[in-house]
Formats: sequence, C-alpha cells, structure tokens
Amino acid sequence: MISTLLVANRGEIAHRVFRTCAELGIRTVAVHSDADENALHARVADAAVRLPGATPAQTYLRGDLIVKAALAAGADAVHPGYGFLSENPDFARAVLDAGLLWIGPPPAAIEAMASKTRAKELMGIAPLGEVTEDDLPVLVKAAAGGGGRGMRVVRRLADLPAALEGAAAEAASAFGDGEVFVEPYVERGRHVEVQILADTHGTVWTLGTRDCSLQRRHQKVIEEAPAPGLGPRLTEELYALAVRAARAVSYVGAGTVEFLVADGRAHFLEMNTRLQVEHPVTEAVFGLDLVAEQLRVAEGHPLPAAPPAARGHAVEARLYAEDPAHDWAPQTGTLHRLAVPAGVRLDTGYTDGDTIGVHYDPMLAKVVAHAPTRAEALRRLAGALERAEVHGPVTNRDLLTRSLRHPEFADGPVDTGFYDRHLAELTRPAPDVHAPLAAALADAHGRSRFGGWRNVPAQPQTKRYEMAGEEVEVRYRHTWQGPVADGVRVVHADARTVVLEVDGVRRKFEIARYGDQVYVGATRLTALPRFPDPAAQLAPGSLLAPMPGTVVRVADGLAEGTTVTAGQPLIWLEAMKMQHQITAPVAGTLTALHARPGQQVEPGLLLAVVQPT
Repeated sequence: MISTLLVANRGEIAHRVFRTCAELGIRTVAVHSDADENALHARVADAAVRLPGATPAQTYLRGDLIVKAALAAGADAVHPGYGFLSENPDFARAVLDAGLLWIGPPPAAIEAMASKTRAKELMGIAPLGEVTEDDLPVLVKAAAGGGGRGMRVVRRLADLPAALEGAAAEAASAFGDGEVFVEPYVERGRHVEVQILADTHGTVWTLGTRDCSLQRRHQKVIEEAPAPGLGPRLTEELYALAVRAARAVSYVGAGTVEFLVADGRAHFLEMNTRLQVEHPVTEAVFGLDLVAEQLRVAEGHPLPAAPPAARGHAVEARLYAEDPAHDWAPQTGTLHRLAVPAGVRLDTGYTDGDTIGVHYDPMLAKVVAHAPTRAEALRRLAGALERAEVHGPVTNRDLLTRSLRHPEFADGPVDTGFYDRHLAELTRPAPDVHAPLAAALADAHGRSRFGGWRNVPAQPQTKRYEMAGEEVEVRYRHTWQGPVADGVRVVHADARTVVLEVDGVRRKFEIARYGDQVYVGATRLTALPRFPDPAAQLAPGSLLAPMPGTVVRVADGLAEGTTVTAGQPLIWLEAMKMQHQITAPVAGTLTALHARPGQQVEPGLLLAVVQPT
C-alpha cells in the first residue's frame, strides 16, 4: 500500500493528483523550482522539496534530483503527472532502481511508445523520408513529448529547413530531446483519442472516446467526451486499435491512444503513456477517478472485467493566460481573482493573488461541465465561463465562450482547422458599451466622502478608459435627478455594484478594481489619467517585445545597418515553453538592435528598430 507519494510535476497537474491522495489518505510530497516556491502545489502538499533553478531543464526535467527528493522526503512512490518526465523511460527506471513504486507503465512500454517514430513503426507506419513537393503539406513533429510543442505545418518546401530547426529547438527546451520527424499533414482532420486503463492481470479497458479538435498551435483548447458523430463501426475500430497498441507493449496503467479521423478513416498518431490533461471529461462520463485507478493498478489490484457504463456528455475548456487576438501571445502578472459558478469542475494550480510567470505553460485552469446531452453540456460550460471571475492578465475566456456557442461547433463535430477559419470573428472585440459608465459611477461613489451623489443638477463629469484596445470617454451627471447619461438612468450605485436602467431594462454590474485595472463583469478596462502623459514617442519601425520571455536567437549576421525584407524573421523569443518570431514589419534598414541571446525581456521593451526604405 502506498503511504507517501511524490508528484514529479507542478501546478494544476500536481494539485490534481494531491486532491485524490488526500481523499485516499496518502501523504504527499511536492517538488518545486525557485520560481514555484510559493506555488499552490508546493503550499498544499504535506512536504515540499526545492529543485534549485527556474527553467524546466534545471528543475522538473532533472530526474536525478527528483529521485533524491523522493528518498529524502520518505516517499515510497512517484507519480509523474503529465508532461515533463512522464514519458521518459530512463526516469521510470531510475525511480524503480531506487526502490520506489512507479505510478505508470513499465519502462519498456514507455520506451516503445515514447518516440512517435518508433510507435508508428510498431503500428506498421513509417515516417516520411526525403520530402518532395508532392508530399506537401507535411507536419514536422517532435519525437518526444506532446502539448503541441515542437510542431510545425509546412506548405512550402523552402520553409522546411527553418521548420525543422525551430521544432527541434522547441522540443529540446520542453522535453530535453530535440529529435523531430516529418509526416503527412491531414487537412480538415479530427483529433480523436481513446482512453485506456490496463492492470497487471491482463485486463485492458477502453473508456470511450474524446474529441480534441479545437486546437491552437496544435495544442488542445476544448475537449469533449464522447467524440460526437463517429458512428458505431468507426468507434469499434478505434477501440480495437487502442487495445492492439496497449497489448503490443504489455501496457499497464492509464494511457491514451490518439488518432486523426478523416473521411471515415482512423489514422494512428501516437500513444501517450500517461494521463492526459483532458482526462476529467472521461472521469465525468464514466464516474471514475482515473488517478485513484492508477494508484490501485500500481498497487497490484485487478480491474473489474468491464468498466462502468458511460452516461451523458462532458466538455472541458482550457483557460489560458494569453491573447488570442495577438498571435496567442502569453501573458504574465498577478491573478487577482479566479472563481467559477457552482455546478462545474475547476482544476487549477493557482489561487487568488498568485503570480503567473514566464517559465511554464500559460494554462490557468480547466473548467469542465457534465450534462445528460452534448447541447446541455455546451450551454452549461459557456454560461459558467461567461459568469466566471477572471481578474488579472488577459485570457482566452471570451474565445472559449464564443467557440462553445459557435453554430459550427454547436451543430456537431469540427476539424482541427476550426480556428484557422474562424479566429478573426471569434476574437473581434465586443465589449459591453455600458461598462465604462458603470465603472465611472462606481469610481465616483468610491471617491466621494458624501456618498458620491447630489440632489441638485450637476455639471457633466468625464472619465477615460482603455477598452478592447480603444480609448473611450464616458460623460455622466453626478446626480440622482434625471438620467446620468443619454438613455440611461442610475438605479443604484456603490463602489462594487451599479444598477442601470437602459431603455426600461434594469442591468446589474459587479465592479472590481486592482490599481488602474477595472473589471465590470467580464469586461476589462484600464483607467486612464485625466490628462494624457506627453511621453516621448517611439521611432517608426520600433519592434517591441510582445510578451515577457527570453531572447533565444538573433538572425545570423543581423547587425545595425543590415538591410531586411518585410516579414523577415529577426529575433526569436521563448515564453512559456513556446518560441515566437519577431519579424521585420517593412522592408528597410536595421538602425538599432538591442536584443541579445539569453536576455530576459518584459512586454514593451525595445528590441530593434527597422527604418523603412
């Protein structure tokens, strides 16, 4: 029996495993980097061990340090979580060699499936060799790891060398393994997967299907179970292939077999020898705790002959600190408030007041809804996200709610090109036009020592805000008599709540403030000074850091005086385990270059200047 478990991971992943351990009475041990010293997972564990450093390569990818931490803390078992070393056979062997129980499949099974190239060979599929024009489009893919890192779609042969180089660098940073391969890219395919669970007694469960086709940068955004619209024949084929993959490597524990489905056919992608981020939708449909089942299997308990019956439909949305309207740029800062309405599941590694840093994945939380039907589950999740309090860095919350309500997604299955077709409309700003007025009225009440209102006519007041990238000015009268603005009458106002009557309809606005940031329901505002600051303007062609991160590369030969072309990659930033290119906005001459490899940058920092020709 397991008494003390170390989780070799961080954030939401570790916190989720700890939750099950608490229910089972198992003591928990966390490991944390210096950047995660005050992270939620380190705070809630029964014990925590420091891994010196901040980057994944220094900390969560150091299997030797993690094994030492487990022994020092008196753990008798190690759970790898998902990501980092969870699919590293050498780490699994090191855990076993140290006399610890490994919560996962045998190292030989991990080794057989850890490399996507070897997994495909095991299933009788060979990757592409020399790529020609006839092979396009192709997908460059990391052989190790997952989560969309180390992946590039190539549609022009001339772009292949740069894609191979960029994917290899990203994979090496995220997984410690820079091996990449090339395979055909299936256009308009659906990403469908099968959850499996196998014990040491020869039983293999298939726990339904999941559809994970809503993706950005090959990373999943919204997942659901069961996958809609497959039909019984294709579903049984997917089950059979999943069991075949599991039995081929004598699999034990929880795992996922992933496919691309197109034209009624299943194309094997890979087998993930770990629990997946999206496992909660399967748990909701089957009424299981998959972490608890992992622990039971590791302890040698047999599975029943058949899994529980599935019921209803579940949908999960990944809430990211990122800006979808600006190339999915990751965001950092203080998460002031994160709360969702009752009736949905929230898995997160953050609490109010925590800091979102630059070193790790920008996912804040997973929000999961379960209902008798797909339509009800989508409605429940969209409503919960819309009402959620998410105060802090910019997030993809609006994108998620609009995606869940989009007719194409609501009507049935979609393919992985959904955001390629609809991102512009899904990210078009649509702020609440009355939010600035509500914010101004609440601010006036909060600042006035007389309650903020007068019973005599008052001169119009003004307040300026930035909203959805635009500056807005609101004008109102500081009085209870008559309308406070055109067509609007105030019913109630205090520092936290404003009720307005708009064309005879009363609307309630909840207000929260954090410095100059103001949240009116789901609308984010930035209060602007009454008189604009006449700050010096940047030179035309200035390239600013769009996000916090690290400069990992500057284009070869780039120096002041270099002639550049429009769209030419100049600088590469790494932020939250993804690489981002800074390109020349116009053709011209590089007149300033401040970026250097290894430099830590903050948003808005001047990296370079390109003077247009």
